[in-house]
Amino acid sequence: MTFLNPLLLLGLAAAAIPLIIHLFNFRRPRRIEFSSLAFLHELKKSTMQRVRIKQWLLLALRTLAIAALALSFARPTLEGAMAGLFGNQGRTTTALVFDHSTSMTMRDGSGAYLDQAKLIATELLADFESGDEFILVPQPTFSSSSSSSSSSSVVSYQNASAARDAIQAMEPEQGSSSLVQSIQLAANELTKQANLNRILYVVSDFQTSTFSDSTQLNIPDDVRLIFLPIGTDGRGNLAVSDVSVLSQIISEGQPVRIEAGFTNFGAEDANGVVASVFIEDVRVGQATLDIPAGTSASAFFVVTPRQTGWLSGRIEIEDNQYLYDNVRRFTLLVPEERRLLVVGGNRAPKGYLHLGLSENLTTNSVRFRTDEIAETALSGAALGTYDSVVLNGVSSLSTGEQSALVAYVTGGGGLLIFPSNDFPVEDFNGLFSDLNAGKVIASAIDSDDGLTVGVFESVDTDHVLFEGMFELDVSGKAPQLEQPVIYKSITYRPGANSGAEQTIIGLSGGAPFLQEIRAGLGSVLLFSVEAGVTWSDFPVRGLFLPLLYRSLYYLSASSSVSGETMQVEGSLQLRLAGVSGSETIIIRDESGLEMIPEQRSVQGAKVAELSSAFFIPGVYSVVANNEVLRRVVVHPSTLESDLALLDPEEAVSHIAETSQTVATVMNISLVGGSQLDEQLKAARTGVELWNVFLGLALIFLVLEMLVSKHWRPESAL
Repeated sequence: MTFLNPLLLLGLAAAAIPLIIHLFNFRRPRRIEFSSLAFLHELKKSTMQRVRIKQWLLLALRTLAIAALALSFARPTLEGAMAGLFGNQGRTTTALVFDHSTSMTMRDGSGAYLDQAKLIATELLADFESGDEFILVPQPTFSSSSSSSSSSSVVSYQNASAARDAIQAMEPEQGSSSLVQSIQLAANELTKQANLNRILYVVSDFQTSTFSDSTQLNIPDDVRLIFLPIGTDGRGNLAVSDVSVLSQIISEGQPVRIEAGFTNFGAEDANGVVASVFIEDVRVGQATLDIPAGTSASAFFVVTPRQTGWLSGRIEIEDNQYLYDNVRRFTLLVPEERRLLVVGGNRAPKGYLHLGLSENLTTNSVRFRTDEIAETALSGAALGTYDSVVLNGVSSLSTGEQSALVAYVTGGGGLLIFPSNDFPVEDFNGLFSDLNAGKVIASAIDSDDGLTVGVFESVDTDHVLFEGMFELDVSGKAPQLEQPVIYKSITYRPGANSGAEQTIIGLSGGAPFLQEIRAGLGSVLLFSVEAGVTWSDFPVRGLFLPLLYRSLYYLSASSSVSGETMQVEGSLQLRLAGVSGSETIIIRDESGLEMIPEQRSVQGAKVAELSSAFFIPGVYSVVANNEVLRRVVVHPSTLESDLALLDPEEAVSHIAETSQTVATVMNISLVGGSQLDEQLKAARTGVELWNVFLGLALIFLVLEMLVSKHWRPESAL
């Protein structure tokens, strides 16, 4: 027996009050001598014995009445099988944390874990009585970091049939929310209920990866926590754990490098694992690898896209028992064309740049749609509608134009800069300062004797600009770029933030010929010479056009090579440049189902907030005006891939150590139906006996009144 209000047991001290009063009444009577009363002595002796019996009986009845009343307020409760001796149980609110994560699709000798969980939950509802409440807390719960959004998945039932139907309808669901947080969510819901008899069941396989949590439970003392574990052991598992597109310059018909990661969560080595890569459901590559137990391995693929637009791909391994991580998806953006804005200064050379970007020289795999404006029109240009912006010899940059360019670059745009004789050092240094970059320390260094002011001394051939352009010679030496003759160049000094800058081509003396400045989601490429032949013969060299094309491809693809990714139960913020405030952003899944996310307008763009509560693993299109702007890949949780199970007793110890919360374990997953019913009944909080003790208190008081009023042994005197 337990007491739901144990502090009120202090009221038992009041039971001593009748005894204290009784003892005070034991006063010695004053002796008064009368005439001979010898004939009364015998009568007195027998009568006083009856009086003492009455006094002790009244004392006992009063003490028992007060004690029974105190026990009634303390709410005694009979637990276990003994509760059945007193008939129906008290009104109960039962909360059930029901694990229907994908790991529950595994099987043991008693069948699929999920089927076992449904059987147990159904038996829990067999004792549902009128006035009882049943709270169902699914696990995983989406958006577990937000209690308000998680609570929306919790449903309370006053009808056993409706609760049973909801449980039977449960299907495996992907997610990685903490089981400990779901337990706390259920406990919080229990505290809101009117029934004071509360019990919290957790039916789960107790997967280690989803139970390990530093969250401290705060469960009221009047809530019983019972673990009902399912599953006899953990299983090994192979998973495609990662995929990334290594190439940053993607065009139709050009090779693209992809890296995939694989993890062996089992205790045995996996040899000869076959992994395949698919593009638009067509197998385009395959690899075989060995993955030692408990480790990860990588495989590299080279694929060649044969069409433009957003392409869906996947990395896939052969089936194993757990099917939810055998595939990992990715997307590729192969643009049909790049939109460029060329801003020309008044005296900037235009011929070579204009000719290089003309349709006459671009091939089928290199398409540029170019708009050319004067520098005076830059302030009114909608930069967000362009993939890249080229500043060709501009002579000034206002503070407003600097701010617009900074916002454009940090938001994912690409900026290519060619200087000229009118190069405004202070204006560009202001731009570079806002990008946390270095500065130009000399506007132009001119050769006095007509010879070159510098030669290529260092070339970072590992940079993506040169990907696939060069191969090592037979001696293994790095390739050499042809040397242009440079008569004049600006001198740029990189900033202190070396991680955000990179000298791609360096001149003798240490000055950059081509410098990359990374800021936010975009990049800036700065050439130290103009796009004409006055400063150098670079525009007439064979290197000029390939480097120009690759620079523009690289800049325009800096934020959209493979789209965005997120994980189930995660969230993502998308900034979509060039989308006006009147346009509505729509998210469309692979089946064509559409949803409208939360969105807001910002300067030159629109921001969409994607919450995983709407998503299952797959590929989603971000659409505005019936045009696909982005692709988003939702990956399954890697935590669910580790199928190791935690010993429930260890879970009890973990909770006790971190939260001082007492839990009990009932191992019933392998027993039959009738035994299961009996064990679950024994686990429930039993009959509340407060009404019994209140009735006893009334009975004792009535008896005390009857004895006091109608039994008068002293009248015999």
